[in-house]
Amino acid sequence: MNSNSIYKIKGIGKIVNAILFVLFLCFGSTVLIASEPILIPKINVSIDFDGLPFEEVWEQIKPFPVVGYIPIFGAEPSEKTEIRMCYNDHYLYVSGRLYDSKPSLIRNTSKQRDDFSGNSDALGIILDSFNDKENGLVFSTTPSGQRTDYSVFNDANAFGGNMPFNMSWNTFWDVKTVTNEEGWFVELRIPVSSLRFQTMDGVATMGMVVWRWIPHKNESVTFPAIDPKYGNFAFLKPSKAQEIVFRDIKPKKPIYITPYALGGWEQFNKLNDAETSYEEESNPILKFGGDIKYGITSNLTLDLTVNTDFAQVEVDDQQVNLTRYSLFFPEKRQFFQERSSIFSYNLGGPQDIFYSRKIGLQGKEVQIYGGARLVGRVGAWDLGFLDMQTAALYGTSELDSSQDSLLLHSENFGVLRMRRQVINENSYVGGIFTSRIGTDGSYNYVYGLDGIFRLFGDDYLDLKWAQSFVTNAENKAFSMDPTKIRISWQRRNDKGFAYSFSMSHSGADFNPGIGFEFRNNYKGTWNRLQWGWLPGKDSKLQSHKVYIGFRGNLLNEGGTVESAAIEPGWTFQTKSFLQGDFKIFYGYENVEEEFELSDKASIPIGQYKYLSTNISLTSPMTKSFFINGILDAGQFYDGTRFSILIKPTWKVSSSLNLNIDYQYNNIRFTDRNQQFIAHIGRFKVLYMLSTTFTASAFIQYNSAVNAISSNIRLRYNPREGNDLYIVFNEGRNTNLERETPRLPAISNRNILIKYTYTFGL
Repeated sequence: MNSNSIYKIKGIGKIVNAILFVLFLCFGSTVLIASEPILIPKINVSIDFDGLPFEEVWEQIKPFPVVGYIPIFGAEPSEKTEIRMCYNDHYLYVSGRLYDSKPSLIRNTSKQRDDFSGNSDALGIILDSFNDKENGLVFSTTPSGQRTDYSVFNDANAFGGNMPFNMSWNTFWDVKTVTNEEGWFVELRIPVSSLRFQTMDGVATMGMVVWRWIPHKNESVTFPAIDPKYGNFAFLKPSKAQEIVFRDIKPKKPIYITPYALGGWEQFNKLNDAETSYEEESNPILKFGGDIKYGITSNLTLDLTVNTDFAQVEVDDQQVNLTRYSLFFPEKRQFFQERSSIFSYNLGGPQDIFYSRKIGLQGKEVQIYGGARLVGRVGAWDLGFLDMQTAALYGTSELDSSQDSLLLHSENFGVLRMRRQVINENSYVGGIFTSRIGTDGSYNYVYGLDGIFRLFGDDYLDLKWAQSFVTNAENKAFSMDPTKIRISWQRRNDKGFAYSFSMSHSGADFNPGIGFEFRNNYKGTWNRLQWGWLPGKDSKLQSHKVYIGFRGNLLNEGGTVESAAIEPGWTFQTKSFLQGDFKIFYGYENVEEEFELSDKASIPIGQYKYLSTNISLTSPMTKSFFINGILDAGQFYDGTRFSILIKPTWKVSSSLNLNIDYQYNNIRFTDRNQQFIAHIGRFKVLYMLSTTFTASAFIQYNSAVNAISSNIRLRYNPREGNDLYIVFNEGRNTNLERETPRLPAISNRNILIKYTYTFGL
């Protein structure tokens, strides 16, 4: 290793010692000022659940004093807004009288479950049910009575680019709305059994934020008052929530049993034994399975799954890889997304110790026999436990495509994650343990220890240490070879001076068996400095900021630079919600092993410096038609790049939404007479007959793999937990002559019908 490397382990150790000393000084002076908790009234009369909150019981409840959030923080709301809350032994009720002086302009562009576009008028509430100042549950609706629910984690902090939401979290709740010449009105009814919380002597304390969104005015109001200086998602930050108190409330421990039946047919083409042509094969599909959700305690929920199936899940977006690293695909399977934030052990960007797509998705879909998940709270500890068993995988290999062979042994996957608050309500310590064990005797174990500390103001320190132990490796405890270290310091603020500094070490033998990492065996740093403004009411700008980022990675062997980049830029958002980002990229890449972009273009061994620009613009998403565009242009290694992404969206009505996504990449290496051109086209259409019945089609074309894929889904969801899906999937080859023997026009096709029904006990 280069003795002059600034990332010497000894140097990191000194930095850690200095940080711990700062922690010691800062913790004693950390003071958090909170307003007095609000007592939520308990009612003993029934509510006529019809979307018109005008009964006497509502008149006796004081509305929350909402104030302007955007465009002018602290301003008096321009429209009369009355949001109230109460509860009884069975339900938590939220009502909204949302008056509008121009009711004809009320926006209502979707009936889809979990629509997050912000294109419609909306009323929402976030509940930090454990009052931990970091996690929350969101319930929101629109004039159509559409239901959106999701979980918030990491205190809604998106400073590093990761979206701190889990849109697949769903639970049981209802909503009714009415729109008339005065505005729109709403009643939300959330079963107490749908919430997990702790009580002390029958008293529960939670955090709460309520808000109203008026898109035709680009205006939002909240309670409590939350300064937008904390970013676009400031109104969802549990740490800024108002504490509320429920007296004489008893958490429920429900049991839900959800069996499913799946039937259908599949067709695919397989190369014959002589490898001279493809033969069509077809098979019927019939599967049964199900899930059980059991509230072991008021704070702890056990989920059991048998013969787990994800036939109804939308297919992945096609991607083109222009790097030498692995592509990341987000998890879309609901079982793994629900409460997924509790398992997170983030290592920067999408990198994580636990990446659930390693379970059941190994290039090919692997059958999951079943498993268990336990999440909740035990005393002061947040707990997440997951254990899944997969079947062996059989199929054709690259060495022998004529017959099926064993590709992967049956495996067991385990994850244990624990965290708890320390020192102050925004600081945590915890740990994680993952295991991947094959029936062939192979194993992969990883443990990690971490802590995130609010030092002072908006400054947070994040520390992580992890090690892996793998079959046939030396597995030296506390050696740096199987170790991952990450240190990050952030100021989470979009107003004034903010920054983010991080350093990482990934050892040569570090291998998270059910995790995701772009690269290994390196030392790296990622830093960003920025200055932001909130110009105020006289400016057309809502916010803007200038920034400069620097990142660099050194190879552990030799200490040479593998890659580095400097990225200055400016980003803005207007009061009409036009958004843009302009960035210049100056990069250095040291390629020690040639890699291919396609069979016609590659990046040879060498050292490269290049300059390019990135421009991103999004027209106001409050309009029925909006468009997002991204341009990357300039030098690329020893060639040039022109990449453009255009994504128009048209909310035709509350029943019909259209989306087109086109990506064009043109990479030229003139001196080497090589060129790589790739097109990706996506078309989505969503028809919503009602909030319970939807039909969608998702068609993609990727010229890089010469394929067209279609995914058509019908969903009937009369209530939470009761679903009927009809799904059609088809894969088509283009350029059939590119291989010998000639490829079939249709590579695969299936039609599936899946029905689930939930029984509550």
